[in-house]
Amino acid sequence: MNADPLRILLVDDHPVVRRGLRAMFDDQPGMTVVAEAADGQAALDALTSADVDIVLMDLQMPTGMDGVTATRRITADGGPPVLVLTTYDSDADILAAVEAGATGYMLKDAPPEELCQAVQLAAQGQTALAPGVAARLLGHLRRPQPALSPREVEILQLLAQGLSNRALSKALFISEATVKTHLVHIYDKLEVDNRTAAITTALQRGIIRPR
Repeated sequence: MNADPLRILLVDDHPVVRRGLRAMFDDQPGMTVVAEAADGQAALDALTSADVDIVLMDLQMPTGMDGVTATRRITADGGPPVLVLTTYDSDADILAAVEAGATGYMLKDAPPEELCQAVQLAAQGQTALAPGVAARLLGHLRRPQPALSPREVEILQLLAQGLSNRALSKALFISEATVKTHLVHIYDKLEVDNRTAAITTALQRGIIRPR
């Protein structure tokens, strides 16, 4: 007797992406898409009515709840395993997803057979990582460095967009003195002495994403 197919919940804000993934999985023996969601909150809602074995979660969704928050909520509630599927492989994104409880982390350019295998592994509770993601995580273990706080990463991302200290203070609703304090801490952790070097180093290490 054939085993029941893996029941997948797709979470992505792009309908075309969801349509492509649905077609791919429904064409695979032993896999079926039982629900779709365009943001994290819709995913949580779907889990209350659909019987799901694995959640395939995008990270960056412009409207509604983001993927990291949804992943944290799902894992905290004892929900099904979450496999992140995204275009981003920055250190900040990877670490946020892992800390939120994601079972795996794959990139959208992965070959179909590799993605299907990752879904099967994650559904069994096994870790499934894209090769580049695994290398980044191993690199962190081999060369531990002072971790930047979420606020420091946010400031770095805004620095990369060319914002001045005054613009940063307005964007983040903090004083310029606080901005300067954050910059001192950032420079110290990255072992640099100016904002250009901080941005370059952060991009090289994958701490922030190119804009």
